[in-house]
Amino acid sequence: MPEFRFRKSSYSNPERECVEVATNLPRTVAVRDSKDPDGPILQLTPAAWTAFQRTVSQDGLEATP
Repeated sequence: MPEFRFRKSSYSNPERECVEVATNLPRTVAVRDSKDPDGPILQLTPAAWTAFQRTVSQDGLEATP
């Protein structure tokens, strides 16, 4: 298993759901639930991650209160 170095989302809130992202390995963006660091890790290509971010931003799916 690759050693990912995760960082919390800048939208993170200790009282809400949030994700951690790792971009330290070439050709892979890893995403996990910050409340379950030993849980599953979603691995995406950088292009897929960029497309996901663009879609979320354009469709107004950003964090809600």
